[in-house]
Amino acid sequence: MALLFPFALSTIGPAGATDAANWDDVLTDARGETVYFNAWGGSANINAYIQWAGDEVKARYGITVVQVKLDDTAKAVSTVLAEKSAGRDAHGSVDLIWINGENFAAMKRQGLLFSADWATKLPNWGLVDIENQPTVTTDFTIPTEGLESPWGAARLVFFYDEARTAKKDLPDSSKELLSFAKAHPGRFSYPQPPDFTGSSFLKQILTELIVDRETLQKPVDDATFDQGAAPLFAYLDQLHPLLWRKGKAFPQNYPEMKQKLADGELDIIFAFNPAEASAGIAAGELPDTVRSFVFSKGTLGNTHFVGIPYNANAKAGALVLANFLLSPEAQVRKQDPKIWGDPTVLAVGKLPEKDRAAFATLDLGVATLPPEKLGPALAEPHPDWMTRIEAEWIKRYGAAN
Repeated sequence: MALLFPFALSTIGPAGATDAANWDDVLTDARGETVYFNAWGGSANINAYIQWAGDEVKARYGITVVQVKLDDTAKAVSTVLAEKSAGRDAHGSVDLIWINGENFAAMKRQGLLFSADWATKLPNWGLVDIENQPTVTTDFTIPTEGLESPWGAARLVFFYDEARTAKKDLPDSSKELLSFAKAHPGRFSYPQPPDFTGSSFLKQILTELIVDRETLQKPVDDATFDQGAAPLFAYLDQLHPLLWRKGKAFPQNYPEMKQKLADGELDIIFAFNPAEASAGIAAGELPDTVRSFVFSKGTLGNTHFVGIPYNANAKAGALVLANFLLSPEAQVRKQDPKIWGDPTVLAVGKLPEKDRAAFATLDLGVATLPPEKLGPALAEPHPDWMTRIEAEWIKRYGAAN
């Protein structure tokens, strides 16, 4: 469950001595440091990518990267908060954290992040697509203020096996998905919140069904939440009896959903990465008849980031790693579905010709929709909504699992 902190917005934590504007000094200070990178560890291909990035910065800059594999980013946030409460304002145990959404909002509110504007001082910041991807500077409606550096884009995309499900039968909205579930009981499900993918599904439904979508961009109180979320929970009350195992149990995460599609237990699954299906095919985890689709009126889109805690022990090394993750070399590798398939946050047109060519010739995979066919990106709600939705979901449905 996402963290709730009852404190008021505080100032940004101590900046420390490291200034990303003085890059030569950063490189000197970083050599020999060990960066403890707290990142979700639930995917073998993502872990392999982080290992590759660590190997590269080790060889180039003399930095050792240790991935601390998380099942919930909130655990790393709790660690930093506990250290601050104990007065451990230096030599913290978390150096870099993969973060966005409510966890970023909580860290910003509590002054748990390294100095404002470090991200925009990175040498590779000038390559970021700030003109066409506004979510690189606004995280779930919260201005990033240079407190975190983008390293990947995301879109909610659905997958199906065309050998079993006809394209003409695919839903084109949440309402049509409910109709699909009625026509095919037991053939759809979603990961149990607070799993990120499952919670994202709830936000997709909420965004489509809420009467006034603008209210999702603001903090929420009890009255606003009860009124705004009512269509979501009315929808889920109808959907759950039609789900796999009649909504009495849920997949734990996306990999479990993927396995159920491969085994023929589910007809439609989804992920927050347009290349997940192609990656699954390439890895032999999905049949080569799996394809992608989106709702024509839009699906959720966002950016994910890396942040540096205010008390990080290896700030210089974290800065170097964050900058490397923004390099064209790292971004094109990340977008390769055989590696990860995560869309880039770079403005490809800004890149040197060699790097532009690398993106242009990248094979996105047989099941990956090209960017122009992903449809509109729906804005993420304010983090308050997700915190309340997860709590209410557990209250209403969690006891059944």
